[in-house]
Amino acid sequence: MLRYVKIAGYIVVPVVLLLLPADQFDTGTSLCLSKLLLNKACYGCGMARAIMHLIHFDFSAAFSYNKLSFIVFPLLAYLWGQSFFKEVARVR
Repeated sequence: MLRYVKIAGYIVVPVVLLLLPADQFDTGTSLCLSKLLLNKACYGCGMARAIMHLIHFDFSAAFSYNKLSFIVFPLLAYLWGQSFFKEVARVR
């Protein structure tokens, strides 16, 4: 039963991210400790916003938020797919 819930989560989360507007995370305060404590941006700053824009095919906005998102997003998608298919194989 837990595996079916996990597989459903693998499917629902990307669908929800696609249904949310691309600028959903553009406003608000930063959660980055480097930004909050040292007032200096780290290499991960803006990654969530950039990936959200990449999901919606807004490449220029994604590039402006974080240039590394073009490397990180394919890696995350690969890891997501690998984990998803591993869970599906366990159910069979």
